[in-house]
Amino acid sequence: MLLLDSQLKKGMIEYCVLASLIDVDSYGYQIIKEIPSQIELTESTLYPILKRLENNKKVTTYSKIHNGRLRKYYHLTEIGLRSIENFLTEWNEVEAVHQYIKRSVKK
Repeated sequence: MLLLDSQLKKGMIEYCVLASLIDVDSYGYQIIKEIPSQIELTESTLYPILKRLENNKKVTTYSKIHNGRLRKYYHLTEIGLRSIENFLTEWNEVEAVHQYIKRSVKK
């Protein structure tokens, strides 16, 4: 398994969390299961990110009883969706840099 550079991985985790909420609201444990294994997301990493996303209005939360327990669900907001779209646009610029570096290495 390829391990991503820690700085690159750190920058992508927030967008992976947001992307996991595009189709369906979810809760912490399920989000961890959804994220690609290369990210190696743990609860101690996830919950501060979710709190930051909530503070930045990229997600909202609500609670629902599941199997007799109160579970906190996260919902992607319009701001969160726009954040993903901006990331994808910026990623095109990253791809251009990647291609430059790749061509330079092959010289």
